[in-house]
Amino acid sequence: MLHAGAGYSISNNPRVAAAEATRDAMRQAGLHHAAGALCFATTAHGAAFGLIMRTVATEARTREVAGCSSVGVIAAEHEIESGPAVAVMVFGGSSLSAKRLFVPSLRGRAREAAGEIAAAIRPALGVNNLLCLFADTYNTEPDALLSALERELPGVMVVGGGASEDGSIGETFQFCGDTVSSNAVAGMLLAGDFDLNLGASLACTPLGTTHRVTAVRDNILVELDGRRAFDVFAEAAGPLAEDVKRAVAFVFLGVPLDPDAEQMERGRYLVRNIVGASSEHGVLAVAHRPKIGERVGFALRNGERSRDDLKATLEEMQARKVAPPAFGLYFDCVSRGAALYNIPDHDSAYIGRYLGHLPIAGFFTGFEIGPLGAGYGTLQYSGVLALVSGKTG
Repeated sequence: MLHAGAGYSISNNPRVAAAEATRDAMRQAGLHHAAGALCFATTAHGAAFGLIMRTVATEARTREVAGCSSVGVIAAEHEIESGPAVAVMVFGGSSLSAKRLFVPSLRGRAREAAGEIAAAIRPALGVNNLLCLFADTYNTEPDALLSALERELPGVMVVGGGASEDGSIGETFQFCGDTVSSNAVAGMLLAGDFDLNLGASLACTPLGTTHRVTAVRDNILVELDGRRAFDVFAEAAGPLAEDVKRAVAFVFLGVPLDPDAEQMERGRYLVRNIVGASSEHGVLAVAHRPKIGERVGFALRNGERSRDDLKATLEEMQARKVAPPAFGLYFDCVSRGAALYNIPDHDSAYIGRYLGHLPIAGFFTGFEIGPLGAGYGTLQYSGVLALVSGKTG
């Protein structure tokens, strides 16, 4: 039997906020003590992150507490995207155990950090496992970390995201117990007898077909299909290309999972930022390492497309033959939310419409970790939903 609850508070007092959020979560879960708790707190509470974590642990009656800082938090069908806020998810029951983890000094140590994460949780692995990771966005090489982790822990699904902040301090923070640190990764292993139902929706739509990489220097695209890369980008961007700075804020590189794919199909490509574009030199600098002969495309960030993709993702998850979920975790890109849709609580409202009033908590991420192909990987401009259900038999 699984029990879970989610709560939040927008109190200016950090101790009160942590207590309110945790008590609401515990009340919803019907638990006297939790197996574990996840806590996400906004930058406005930055001076009191340690106090918040100690309060959550006391109210939930568990040492297994982890989480991170964020520009905004998600809980109980609300998305609080500014100001002081704390969100808490608690879980327990005979079919689930929780183990927190913390790895410091992340910068430049992706492979080593993956080994330390694996060593920390191997003794606690169960029949079924979900590893939730919250990493410092500014000091993480997520692709390298996750590739190494997949080799270290084959068969273990990973979700989560990069901790975020509101831009006022230039640091993100990771929480584990009463430890609060930047340049680290914190997390929680959920292990036991349960089913997982995972989905990821993307806030982008492909712009035309893919193009063959014909000249590249490191992360600098020089030619696509034998033409100047910037010219191909400008054609895809259309009128947006008249303002290059604006164009690269909305148009991204699309990378198919199949390097020979001529089309970018839904759920079969990822997006990466274009970090620089020069009409004079005809090149694009991208947050990716393209190879000669591979195909890449372009994608546009779009609120209507994002809504459609979210609905399609929820319909697919709803149709899967698993027991009704006991709780969910939602990790949503900071570029989504009200700024994309022009209305608050958008994704949470749709999740509630499709799945009912389910305990869900999460935060707005600097990058997302979620399902990609047959495994998992680094996502951007995505919303990752992980549902946990009791075994159907």
